[in-house]
Amino acid sequence: MLLVFLILGTIGIAHHLLTHRVPGDYFDSNGVRVHYTDEGAGEPVLLLHGFAVNADLNWRRPGILNALKKDFRVIAMDLRGHGLSGKPHEPDKYGMEMVNDVVRLLDHLNIQKAHIVGYSLGGFIALKLAVTNPERVLTVAPLGSGWEQPDKSAFLQALADMAKDLESGKGVGPISARLGGQRQKPSFLHTCWVTLMTKYFNDHLALVGVLKGIPELAITEEQLRGISVPVCSIVGERDPLRTGAESMKGIVLRQELTIVPNADHLRAPMRRELAEVLRRFLTMHHGM
Repeated sequence: MLLVFLILGTIGIAHHLLTHRVPGDYFDSNGVRVHYTDEGAGEPVLLLHGFAVNADLNWRRPGILNALKKDFRVIAMDLRGHGLSGKPHEPDKYGMEMVNDVVRLLDHLNIQKAHIVGYSLGGFIALKLAVTNPERVLTVAPLGSGWEQPDKSAFLQALADMAKDLESGKGVGPISARLGGQRQKPSFLHTCWVTLMTKYFNDHLALVGVLKGIPELAITEEQLRGISVPVCSIVGERDPLRTGAESMKGIVLRQELTIVPNADHLRAPMRRELAEVLRRFLTMHHGM
C-alpha cells in the first residue's frame, strides 16, 4: 500500500511540475520552435536540462536558476523534444542539431560567449559544444554527467535498447541501469521517476529521436584533451554517471571535480552544495 501511495504521489507531483511553467519566449531553430527564459543580468549562463524533463524542473524547482540570476544573466532553454519546445520525431532532427540549437540561441540573443551548464543529457551537449564551437564558450559545466568513451559498446547498445522499448510504447528507466560493470545502480525512486516521465509525460517518439541522436554527441579523447576552458564537474556520490565525470581526470587539465556526498542522479540537483559550488565556480571565472 505504501508503494502505491508513493507512485501516485510521484505522478501527482510530476503532473503539477510539468504543467505549471514559467512563461518565456520562443525562437525558430532551423524549423523547430524552441522555448527559453532569460532572467537576471551580467555575464550569460546558458542552462541545458536532462533527458525527459524540462528547464523549470531541472533548474528552477531546485533553486539553481534563482541562485545564479542574482549575479548572472541566466538563460534556460527547453531542449528540442522536451517541454514547451518543438518535438520532431525524425532522429536526424536531434544529435548535433541539439548542439546547433545552443549556437542559434546565442546568435538570436546576440551573445558571443556564454558559460554553458548542462545536467545529464545537457552535460553531453555542453561538452560537445565545447569541442565543436569553443569560440562560444567561456566555461563548461557538465553536471551529473561526464565523458562516455565512444568505443564503449555497452553505452551505445543501452541507447539502442531504450529507443526500441520506447518505440514499442514502454516506459524506460535510467540508462545507467543497463550499463552494468562497476557503476552504481540507480535508486528505486530514480527508476520510477524516469519510467513515469518517459511513459506518461513526454512525447515518446520525440524521445526516441533524442536517444537515436545521442551517439552524435560522442567525443574522442583527443577532443576532450583539447578543451582549454575551465571545466566544472559536479556529480552525486551515488550517481551511476559519476564514472564518466571521474574518467575526465587527467585528460581535461582545467577540470574541477566535486562529488556531492550521499546524492544520486535524481537528488543531486536538489542539494544546496551543487548550486553553491556552481555559483562559486562561475564567479571565480567571471570576466574571462
